[in-house]
Amino acid sequence: MKLTVKILDIAARRGVLLNRLDARSIGVLDGDRVQIINPKNGVAVTAVVATTTTLEGQGAAGVYRITNQRLNLAEGEDAEIREANRPASLDFIKKKMDGGRLSKDETLTIIKDVVNDDISAAELTAFITASYINPLDMDEVEHLTRAMVETGEQLKFASRPIVDKHSIGGVPGNKISLLVVPIIAASGLKIPKTSSRAITGAGGTADLMEVLANVEFSAREVQEMTEKVGGTIVWGGATNIAPADDRIILQEYPFKIDARGQMLASVMAKKFAVGANLVVIDIPVGNHTKVPTVQDGRKLAREFIELGERLGIKVECALTYGDIPVGHSIGPNLEVKEALSVLEGATEPNSFIQKSVSIAGILLEMSGKAARGSGALMAQDILSKGKALEKFRQIIEIQGGNPKVRSDDIAPGDHQFIVNSPVSGYVIEMNNQSLITLARIAGAPHDRGAGILLHAKKGKLIKAGEPLLTIYADREWRLQKALEEGRHLQPVMVEGMLLDRVPALSEL
Repeated sequence: MKLTVKILDIAARRGVLLNRLDARSIGVLDGDRVQIINPKNGVAVTAVVATTTTLEGQGAAGVYRITNQRLNLAEGEDAEIREANRPASLDFIKKKMDGGRLSKDETLTIIKDVVNDDISAAELTAFITASYINPLDMDEVEHLTRAMVETGEQLKFASRPIVDKHSIGGVPGNKISLLVVPIIAASGLKIPKTSSRAITGAGGTADLMEVLANVEFSAREVQEMTEKVGGTIVWGGATNIAPADDRIILQEYPFKIDARGQMLASVMAKKFAVGANLVVIDIPVGNHTKVPTVQDGRKLAREFIELGERLGIKVECALTYGDIPVGHSIGPNLEVKEALSVLEGATEPNSFIQKSVSIAGILLEMSGKAARGSGALMAQDILSKGKALEKFRQIIEIQGGNPKVRSDDIAPGDHQFIVNSPVSGYVIEMNNQSLITLARIAGAPHDRGAGILLHAKKGKLIKAGEPLLTIYADREWRLQKALEEGRHLQPVMVEGMLLDRVPALSEL
C-alpha cells in the first residue's frame, strides 16, 4: 500500500503510526511489523506498528523520527508499506520463556535486534523477564556478554595493562571512583572508566562527574583522553560501548529487576569492551544491599572471576561493608564536595578514604605496581602527596571542566532542613534504601544540590536535640515532600542502651 508520509517527532523506538483501517488492509495489528520503502532511494526499514482511529486519517502514515533516519523521507512524500516477517529473535525469546537454554548464535541474534531496534520494548521486557524467571547459566552469560560487546564499539590500546573497577551498587554515597581513578592514573596505569547514571540510586558516578566536567564522549574520544592523561570518568551510555546494556537496564527499571546473569554480563561486557584486562569488582555486603550475606558475596565473586577467565580478564573481587553509607554525603554536589576535600588533603571521612585506597591498592597489586599487601599503602601515599589531586585536575580539564575547582566552590541546595535526634542514645541502624529514597525525593540526582549530609553514623553516641542529618534541596517543594516522606521512612534509628523493661510477674 502507498501512503503519504507524516514525520512524527517520536524517537523512543523504530515505529510507524497507521490508521486502523489501513493497517487492516495491509494485514497487520498493533505490535506487528511492516516494511517501509522509500521509492526514491530504495531504502527499506522495518518498523513496529501502532494504530489509531483519530491521529492519522486513511491514506497517511506517521513515521517516527528514528525510523526516518535511514529512510530520509520528506513530509508529504509517498512511501510503500507492506507486511514484514517477525524477527527470528522472538522465537528464541519464547524458547527462554519455556525454560530452554540459548545458544551463542541465538543470543547474538536477540542482542543484534535489541541494538537495531528490531524488537519492541514489550518483547525486550519478555526476554528480561524470561531470563529472570529462568536464570542464565554461565555459558549463556558468556554468550550474552560477548554479544553485548560485539554489537557495540570497542577500545583497543597498544599497551597493557588496562585496569578498571566496578561496584555492583546498593550503597549510598559510594563515590570511590572519584578517588580510585586519579590514584590509579597517577601511578602510571591506564583506567578508562565508563560509568552509569543513577537509575534507582541518588547519584551514579557519571552524575557526580558531570558536576565537574562533560561526561558524554564517543568511544574514540575516551581512548584518546585515556592515552593522554591516563584515565577518564565518562557516561557509558554516550560511548556506544555495549549499547544493548543501556536498553536492557531501561526496561528493567520499572520492575526493579537486577537478574544475576544479566548483571554479570552487563558489568563484564563494558570492561571487556574498553580493553581492560585487570578488573576489581566491589561487592558491598549488608542487610540493605543487593548482597545480604558474605556467603552470597563469595558466590557472586566466584561467578565474576569465572566469567573473567572465559573472557581473558583477570578479576578480583572485594567484599566490602555495606550496612551504612560510604562517607557522610549522598547526592551529586555533596558527594563531589566530599571527594574533592579528601583529594585536597582532608583525612575524613575514614570509611570513604579506607574503601577507596583499598580498592585502588588491589589494582596496584594486580598490575605489579605494588607488592602484595602493600597496594593500599602505595595508594594512600599517592593520595597524601597530592598526586591524585593533580591527576584529577588533568582529567577534569581534558573532559572540558575547570581544573582549578575546589571543594569550597561546590555548594549544596539552597533549601535545607536539619533533622535532630529525638532521644539520647546510639545510632543503631541506618537504612540504605530509605536514605536513597529520601535523597531522591529531595531531587537527587537530577537536582545536583539535592541530597543528605549525615552528621552521625552507626554506633555513634548522640544526645537528644543534636543533629542527625541535613536534607538539602534545590526546590522548596521537594524539601517539603522529603520531610513528609521522611517521617515514614525512618532512615536513621537512635536507641538508648535500654531497649525495653519487662516487669516481674508480681507487678503485672
